[in-house]
Parts: sequence; structure tokens; C-alpha cells
Amino acid sequence: MTENTQQQTAPTTELPTQYAPAEVEGPLYERWVERGYFEADAKSEKPPYTIVIPPPNVTGSLHLGHAFEHTLIDALTRRKRMQGYETLWQPGMDHAGIATQNVVERELAKEGKSRHDLGREAFVERVWQWKAESGGQISGQMKRLGDGVAWSRERFTMDEGLSQAVQTIFKKLYDDELIYRAERIINWCPRCLTAISDIEVEYQDDDGELVSIRYGEGEDSLVVATTRAETMLGDTAVAVHPDDERYKHLVGKRIKLPLTDRTIPVVADTHVDPEFGTGAVKVTPAHDPNDFEIGQRHDLPNLAVMDERAVITAHGPFQGLDRLEARSAIVAALRAEGRIVAEKRPYVHSVGHCSRCKTTIEPRLSMQWWVKVGPLAKAAGDAVRDGKVRIHPQEMEKRYFDWVDNLHDWCISRQLWWGHRIPVWYGPNGEVVCVGPDEQPPAGEGWHQDTDVLDTWFSSGLWPFSTLGWPERTESLEKFYPNSVLVTGYDILFFWVARMMMFGLYAMDGTPPFHTIALHGMVRDQNGKKMSKSFGNVVNPLDWMDEYGSDAVRFTLANGANPGVDVPIGEDWVKASRNFANKIWNATRFALMNGATIEGPLPDASEMSATDRWILSRLNATVAQVDAYYEDYQFAKLSDALYHFAWDEVFDWYVELSKTTFFAGGEQARVSGRVLGEVLDVMLRLLHPIVPFVTEALWTTLTGRESVVIADWPKDSGFRDAAAEAEIENLQQVVTEVRRFRADQGLQPGQKVPARLELGGTALAAHEAAIRQLLRLQPEGEGFSATASLPVAGATVALDLSGTIDVAAERKRLTKDLAAAEKEKAQANGKLGNEAFLAKAPDNVVEKIRTRLAKADEDIARIQAQLANLPQA
Repeated sequence: MTENTQQQTAPTTELPTQYAPAEVEGPLYERWVERGYFEADAKSEKPPYTIVIPPPNVTGSLHLGHAFEHTLIDALTRRKRMQGYETLWQPGMDHAGIATQNVVERELAKEGKSRHDLGREAFVERVWQWKAESGGQISGQMKRLGDGVAWSRERFTMDEGLSQAVQTIFKKLYDDELIYRAERIINWCPRCLTAISDIEVEYQDDDGELVSIRYGEGEDSLVVATTRAETMLGDTAVAVHPDDERYKHLVGKRIKLPLTDRTIPVVADTHVDPEFGTGAVKVTPAHDPNDFEIGQRHDLPNLAVMDERAVITAHGPFQGLDRLEARSAIVAALRAEGRIVAEKRPYVHSVGHCSRCKTTIEPRLSMQWWVKVGPLAKAAGDAVRDGKVRIHPQEMEKRYFDWVDNLHDWCISRQLWWGHRIPVWYGPNGEVVCVGPDEQPPAGEGWHQDTDVLDTWFSSGLWPFSTLGWPERTESLEKFYPNSVLVTGYDILFFWVARMMMFGLYAMDGTPPFHTIALHGMVRDQNGKKMSKSFGNVVNPLDWMDEYGSDAVRFTLANGANPGVDVPIGEDWVKASRNFANKIWNATRFALMNGATIEGPLPDASEMSATDRWILSRLNATVAQVDAYYEDYQFAKLSDALYHFAWDEVFDWYVELSKTTFFAGGEQARVSGRVLGEVLDVMLRLLHPIVPFVTEALWTTLTGRESVVIADWPKDSGFRDAAAEAEIENLQQVVTEVRRFRADQGLQPGQKVPARLELGGTALAAHEAAIRQLLRLQPEGEGFSATASLPVAGATVALDLSGTIDVAAERKRLTKDLAAAEKEKAQANGKLGNEAFLAKAPDNVVEKIRTRLAKADEDIARIQAQLANLPQA
């Protein structure tokens, strides 16, 4: 184990009788921050370890997903800090363009105003005012959780430095012809009146309608099906597959578009699936992304028939109608003309909705700014293929490659006022000038800046290096870039992670933004169901922190964190973690009261009992196991290993086995007290990254030192004692078997029973006092008559149960249980012997019956042994 070098004051044995998280957590966190434990020094000669926080929205509050992710990051950074790294967990928030603008617009609406009443400059000032007064409440909630972030370095994607980084990289991309302006199909929200990114589109199954419409006349006609009949007003072609014999005679011809005075061509395109529907599809290039691509290939006109609010603009009887009103009216008009071939209602299909306001998204042709992602995406893919960046778990690599290898150009402009305004100016004679951060925009009559702002993901894509001072070559950038690892959910592998990879490699001369991408799953309810307000299963983690303490929430989340796998969580599991924290507290308190200490050197192994050597051997094995799990991001396994070591091996076995030694006093009690102090010291340090509060309170009490936050991380000393482990394992077998027998006989746990222990010739003889105490076994005494004899682990435990149980009643109960087990066995054998049943029954049913048969055999053997061990009447 590593020696702790902190300043030491006198340790104490004084601990409150109960652990009260609410009284401990707040003051401890304030002390950690005041002492600067979480700050990072760019001038330090220590090796760096860097993780950036996935920036939460400035409008947000802590949800279970945040708590889960932050617990994992905090565990990693706390451990690395203890290992001697200059550790930076970079905090900050995202300006959340649409979400924040919506919040402030709702406030204005309560005043009877809109943003247009204020004007752009005043509205943006109002948003900054809102941020100062109400934004960022999640920072305080992060402190409640115990996040060890470098608060003095907190950044905001709209602060001055990050805004300079955004303008710098925009200019660089523009000059390198990797940013351009073009008219393309985008996701449009008619409520928010802006383009939105793919990640801001939520898909859900909606009840719609599928209408089949006949286009053309007679033999020169075909049938198309659509869920959006209103878009037919913008059709500029019908497409069929070039090899579809049904329509070859129509390719190149023009057919009449119903309800209009236009004719449209029939084009052949391989995008069409001839096996789907009628094999003919309507083509509306201005209102569908696939249709737009077909239109580009066949030089079709783009005819927009809806405005930004999804109101029909096409001249005619439907002009001025909302898209849904127009849909019904158009279907009715088609029906009146006899053009409807089939109608299906309801027709359940996947429909995109705005994640902010839940409005149905409208694909819309619009002039927008785009990033040409081809070369950037290739570099991002190659960095993983070449081993510069590791994705964990590895099976997630395929999803990453599927995305970056097929990435479309990225629409980066948003029709908002809150955000980084696009640094492009337009002149009176068609001039277009992109302005860098150190350049003056053009002045004079007729010049104006682009009104759009950049997609929020554009600025968050710079997060790993912009937070460190880029584009300046700061000491922090030199020290902490690239980041060591990114911890984030697999759900934003594409939307955020891929963009950070593209921008990091581009801006930092081919150096990726991080060495490892560690992906975790989503938090779900205890039944594995997605948490949603509509399901009524959303949990506020602050409520659980109030009730059970932050450590309990953290341990529950870490204990379910298998790489890349969703995490179910329920309140009962948090209660169990609270019980674990209480167990640590109570057991440590007992140990301190009974001589546990870290004073003086650890005694030589020759002075220790087998029990002492066993626990030190298990301690070192646990250190090695926990280290291996940390390096592989196996939080669930390391939490489980720590839980079982602490609860089972330390508290339930070592402390209990040592009680007789402590009660006897003397030199062996002093040795065991020092061993127990060592075990507690190391165990608390191992547990600290997951449960920081309770371990801080206990460790400082045990050691008298300043803080476990800055203590040394334990190292495996290499000490192993196979003989001691085998000896204690035999002891455990004896205790476990006798306890099981006692339970089978209906004895109460505290009920004392006379017993003779035949331990001669085994190493267990030295443990007789401990065995008797653990099993509540009295000395034989006069008149002892063994009614049961249990041979186990080379020893024999003879028990006298006469007078302790009602033998007749117990025999009657066991005989009834035996009959039930034999009946179960007969039924299972009957089914398994029935060939007709086996031929028809599913494999899983047959397997269940085989399992029942095996269980019945076990029960029969167990009950028969219990009956044989009963005293004779």
C-alpha cells in the first residue's frame, strides 16, 4: 500500500451514532472547493489527466442522466487525482439556442410582448439578463452530487473566449471552402421558425392516413400513395425504377397532376423500390429530402408550396390553409374527382417532431449555411481506424463508422436571435465577406450581417479545445489537450462526439480531441422502460439525494454502469445503497471503538493471525481487481467488487472473526487493531471515488489527516497468502454449513446450542472461540448427547438439539415438505417421459420443467438429510 504523506493531526475514535448525509455532505463539499482540491495547474509537472463535462444546457436542471454521467466522470477524476495526476475536470454550460430563446419568449408573452417588440439587440440583452438571474441552476445541483470540477475554469459557449473560437474556426473553414451557402432540404419547425438539427428531431409513431391517388389518365396513368397529400401541390415528377416493366412505357412522358393545370414528367430513378407499394412515387423536391435528391439528378424544378409557418402558398382554393387543414381539403377534392383509389385510417407511421415544442417537423427547401463534411468525416473515421482514438466498448465502433462514413453535409444555420451570429456580411452589389475575430466588418451603406445564428452543436463541437483557450496557444491548451477520455452517452455518439472529432482534428493539426471515447447507456426505470413524463416514471435525483444521501444515488448509478448498456434504476436499489453507506459508517465506528488504528508500522506477517493475513491478502487482490476494472471502464464490476469486499469480507467476516481477539485484549488485539486500521484506510480510499462523502468523514476520523480527496490511491503491495485464504475459506464453510443447518431446523439466529467441535488435525483449531461466537455454540456440558453431526472441511461439528426444538412437529413439517417435493418430481418426470408432449412443447418450456426436476431432486436430498439428523423420538 502507498504511504500517505498528508499532514496528520490526532486521529479520533469519536463518530456520531448515525450517519446523517444532510449534515455531512454540504459542509464537506464547501471545504473541498475552498481548499482548491479540484483546481488544475497548467504549470504542474505532474502528468495531465483531462475530461470535459458534456456541457448541460443553461436552461437545464439535474436529471438522472446527468447524475449518472457525472458520477462516472467524478469517479475517474478523483482516482486519477489520488494517483498523482494533474487532473482537470472542465466544467461549463451550453447556451442552448432554441431552448433558451423559447424560455425568454415565454416570459415576454406573459408581459404581452414578443421578441419583435424588443428588437434583436434588446432581446439578446434580455436573454443575458435571464441567464444571470435564472440560468445555470444545474451548477448548484452538481455540487450537491459532489462533482469535483475546476469551478474557476467554468466556461459558457457564449462567453467572449469561446465566441472568438467559434468565429475563428468559421473563418478558417470558410477560407478552406469547407463552409458554403446553398439551398437544401432541412428540418424545419413551423412553431420555432428555425431549422433544427437531426438530434433535435424526436420520432414517434403517429396515427395518420395513407391515401392512394391516381395521376394521369387511362393507360397513361399510375397510382402513388402518400401520407402528406398537401405536398402534391408541389409535385414536379413521378419516379419509377428504370427496370420496372409496368411503367417503362411511361418513362419520359408527361402526365396530368390532379387538382392543377400542370403536367409533370415520369422519370426513372434507382432510388425507387419497385417492391414497395405500387412502385411509383410522387416527387416533391422542395418538401422531401429524398425527393430533393431525385430532383437534383433529373434537373427538376423546386416548387415550394408552404411558407415558414406551414401555411399553403400555392395559388388556388387551398391557399392560406394550414397544412393539416389543406390535407383534409385536398383529399376531399380528390375524392370528388374520383382520383382516390384507396384510403387507410389510421395509418401508424413514424413522424418527426420538434424536441422543444413537439410540433411536427416540415422538411423544407431553404437557403442555409453548410459544412462540407467529407474530408472532416474521413479524418474522424481514420483516427479511430488507425488507433489514435479508442472507442469503448469496441462494439460501438461499427455504429461510429456507419455514421461518419455516410455523413451528409451539416446544416449549421438557425433562424434565431440567441446564439453565435454568422460572421458574414453582404454588400449592396452582391458582395459576400466572411470576417475573422481580428478583422473589422465592412462598413458603409448597404452592408448588413447575416441574420442567422450557428447551430448550438457548432460551438459545442469545439469544447475540448476552446475551453482551454484556443485559438491562443495557452499553457492550459499545451498541458491538457488532447483530453484523456470523453465519457458520454452512446445516443450522442454521432451528433456531438463525431463533430468534436472532426473539429478537433481540423483545428489542432491532426491531433484528435481525446484518446478514448467511453460510451455509457441511458438511465431507465427499474423495469427497463424509458423515463418519460408521459409514462409518469421520471425521477428527480435531488429527491433521492434529500431522502437517502448523494452517496447512495451515486453508488446505485455506478453499480449499474456496464459499458454501452442501458441502466435500470429504482428507489429500492437506492435504499439498498443507503444501507451500504450506513453499514460502512457503523462498522467503521465499531472498529474505531475497538482499537482499529493506523498508528505505527504494519506488523510483520509472522506476528499476524491467519485471519489478519487472509484479509490483507484479499485486500491486495481487491486493489488489483478494482484497478483493472477502472482501466476498462467497468464501473458496475468495480462497484460490485468493492461492495462484496467491504460488506462480506471486511464487515461480515473479518470484523466478526476478530471480535474475540479484541475482547481478549493483549498483543494479538494490538496487531489485529493495526491490521483493521490498514484495511479500513485502504478500503475507504478505494471506495472514495464512488462514495466521496461518507468516506471523507470516516477516513479523516480514522487517520487524522487532511482529506481523502488528496490521499494516495492504494497500490497492490503484492502480498498474498494462499494458505491463510484456504484456512479462512474452510472456516467459512464450517460456519456457513452450520448456519444453514440451524436455519433448516428452525432455530433462531441468537439461540444457543451445546456443541462439540472436533477440529484436531486441522488449522481450524486456532479459531474455535471465533467459530463458537459466530454460531452461538455453547460448550458441551454434562449430559451432552449429539443429535446431529456435521462433517465439513475436515472438521466435525456435533450438536445437541434435544430440548431446543419440538421434534415431532418438525418431523411432521419436513415429512409434508418431502411429500410435496416428491410430487413435484413425479409430475416433472411424467411430462419429460411423454414423447408427444416433448414433440409439441417449446424448448423453453421443456427447459423449465427440467429445472423444476433438478430443484425437486435437491429439495428431496436436503429434506431427507434433515429428517435423518433429527433426534429420535
